[in-house]
Amino acid sequence: MSYSGDTRVGGPADLRRLTNLTISKLTVGPMDNNAYLLRCHSTGEAVLIDAAAEPDRILDMVGEGGLARVITTHRHQDHWTALAEVVGQTGARTVAHPDDGEELPVSVDEPVVHGTRIPVGESSLTVIHLRGHTPGSVALRYDDPDGRTHLFTGDSLFPGGVGRTWSDEDFRTLFGDVEERVFGALADDTWVYPGHGADTTLGAERPHLGEWRERGW
Repeated sequence: MSYSGDTRVGGPADLRRLTNLTISKLTVGPMDNNAYLLRCHSTGEAVLIDAAAEPDRILDMVGEGGLARVITTHRHQDHWTALAEVVGQTGARTVAHPDDGEELPVSVDEPVVHGTRIPVGESSLTVIHLRGHTPGSVALRYDDPDGRTHLFTGDSLFPGGVGRTWSDEDFRTLFGDVEERVFGALADDTWVYPGHGADTTLGAERPHLGEWRERGW
């Protein structure tokens, strides 16, 4: 079956096989968080994005292939409830932006900033710092050799809008970063994998940027 990105808590992971990586999307926990496992076809090395909850299910998704790194997109607890156990069981190194790292339950082995490249076997992810939802929120960009970009946005971009903010200033900051660093830099066929819920594309969301700016959320 082709990848849809439509997953639910308690259900199986949805798998998407790209040229050099396989992406597994698993929905976990009481807040329907998405955890993503990226595994390199050539080396078998894997990276997890957000050890959100239900460590047993996440570890089952990882399987016997091992886990090199866990990237935490931001400091909110629903995105790292399983982090300590997953790292303890796998020995994976932890990755996060330093502006959010002190809020995590384990130390950050590899602090990253805007533009940092994170290896996934023979491929890599590029960090996009998107300030506003939290000071250290990041998205992860993967450019597939087939020409399509895949973007893991945490809670900074969803179908229908940017992530939640708690002040007008935070909204302006987040909207500005998303407009410049995401929509201003990436093509419409970029596939968006958010921290909760269904996937989308930048092309589906781009026509609504003016509405988001006007409403302020």
